[in-house]
Order: sequence, then structure tokens, then C-alpha cells
Amino acid sequence: MAVRALLVGAGGMGKGWGRNLRDHHSTVVAGWVDIRPGAAAEAAAEVGIEPEYVGTDLEHAIRAVGPDFVVDVTAPTGHCEVTTTALGMGLPVLGEKPMATSLAEAKRMVSASDAAGQLYMVSQSRRYDGRLQAYRRLIDSNLGALGILNSDFYIGAHFGGFRDEMEHVLLVDMAIHTFDAARYLSQADPVSVYAEEFNPSWSWYQGSASATCLFEMTDGLRYTYRGSWCAEGAPSSWEGNWRAVGGNGTALWDGFGDPNGQVVVEPGGFNSIVEDIAESSLPVRSGIAGALHDFLDALETGATPNGECHDNIKSFAMVCAAVESSIRGQRVEIAELMS
Repeated sequence: MAVRALLVGAGGMGKGWGRNLRDHHSTVVAGWVDIRPGAAAEAAAEVGIEPEYVGTDLEHAIRAVGPDFVVDVTAPTGHCEVTTTALGMGLPVLGEKPMATSLAEAKRMVSASDAAGQLYMVSQSRRYDGRLQAYRRLIDSNLGALGILNSDFYIGAHFGGFRDEMEHVLLVDMAIHTFDAARYLSQADPVSVYAEEFNPSWSWYQGSASATCLFEMTDGLRYTYRGSWCAEGAPSSWEGNWRAVGGNGTALWDGFGDPNGQVVVEPGGFNSIVEDIAESSLPVRSGIAGALHDFLDALETGATPNGECHDNIKSFAMVCAAVESSIRGQRVEIAELMS
């Protein structure tokens, strides 16, 4: 029997989620809501589905169709209200990133999940990448304790539209993916960050489109992020370019192919003798299809999925702390923002 989804948000990503739900063998879009009159009906027609209810009122839609879960694909400013409303009415929620627009909102959402006893998961879709998963296997199997993790993200992205006018555009709109990947790869949590945002003279963005961040993570790991959305030429992949260094060697991933590296086989001398290592990616459900599968499995089995809110708030806190550090011009403790 198919599980019934109520989809909230009918923009570009909302339509993508509509197709994702349509194509999954065990889900049906029972209802679709958007605050813009007519938008949900138009999106449903474009996607090729006929929900039982389309409209603008979330609470009415929940009562009308009795969904099994809610998918929140609204703008970030709507995430807190949609998620807390759905959780308050006893429904699990699968939401798009970022979790919220502030840590205060994010904490309210986690509390709402606790109070309702319902799952709230954030779709960190890039975790469902076979190459990223292979990179973590390569790190876990070969390097020993990590001490250094670096990522570089350089893309000259000419979006046009709202991003060109956003404050903290790189950190707020994109860095969550890379920060969350750093947590996934290292299995470490953030302790503090010193960050600087800046905008080169040629940038077409009004807000800061470049940033450098140094995170202290648990177990003494240092994670360094360097990124820019106004870097013309020689772009990195959208997943970034990575280097992980442990006591036994180094693992690399350029975000395009499979990861590789070198480990020590004979220590000593000026440079130890090393051998090459590599790991091949395996077929996985990628992107939002992977997130949906993980969410549905969690509902069925009680397993904890990637992006579960108590965990994902730590990745979101990295973004908030980096922005705060850049504003203050000083190191910021994560615990200070979370308290």
C-alpha cells in the first residue's frame, strides 16, 4: 500500500520533489500546497499528477487528505512554520536544506520533533553520492585518526536573481553542503570556527561571495574550507576538492572521479615509503531519491537516517557560526551559539 505525501512548495525544487515522489514505487502525492494561489495546481499538472487536494492552506490540506508525512520544499523563511505545524499535527517531516534561517528557529524545530515524537529529517542530498561514500570508506580503512581535512570550492556561478543580492551568499546558500560533507567524512562535530568573508573587486555579487574558514572539530581535527562563487576559470566540482590526512597517510578526492591516495608502508628517511590506495564508488540511490529512500526506511524500521534533525543542526550551526565569526572578526565557539 502506498504511503501518502503532502508536498509543500511548488517552485523549481518543489517540482523536482513532485517527480521524485511520483516516481517512487511506494509513494503517492495526496496533496500539494503553495502560498501562491494556483501554483500547486499548475505544478501538479506540469509534473503529471492529480493530487486529491491542491491549495494554499497547510492545516486544511492535512485535515483533508490525512497524509502519512509532509515534504517541506518551501523557501528557507517558511521552513520553521511549515515543519512545526506539521509536527504539531502529528506528522513526520522531510525538509529541504537549510534547516532554517537561524539557530533559534532550528532549535524550535528540533524541540517540536521531540514534543511530537515524530521524525524530522533534512535532505542533505549530497550524502547520497557513491563517490563521497567511497571516499569515506577509503579514509576509514586506511588513514587512522584524522588530523587534517581540507576542501576547496571554486565556481564562477552566474545565477542572476536573488543570490546576486544575498548577504553571506556563499556561506548561507552553498557551504552547508560542504560543511555537512566534512562532518560525514570525518565523523567529527564542530567545536569552533574562525571565518573571513570577502568579495573580490570583480565580483558580480552584492554580498560576500568568497570565504575562508578554519574549524576546530572534536578529537583535535582541523577542517579548512576555502571557497568562492566568483572564481572564473578552472572550476572545482560542485562537491569540492578534498584532502584528508591521518597518521597513516593521505586520501584525495577531486569531486569528479573516484577517490585515491597514498599510505605509509615503510616509515623513515626524509619521506616514508608509500603505496597507492583507491576506492571505487558503488551504485547508490543518489540525490533527493536517496534522501526519500532513507526517510521512508526510517519511518518503516525506526533507523536513524542521514539528516535527522538532532544531527543536522550541527551542520547548520557550522554555517551560523562561520557567518557570526566573519561579522565579529573573531573565533566563535559553537557551544556559545547552541546554548
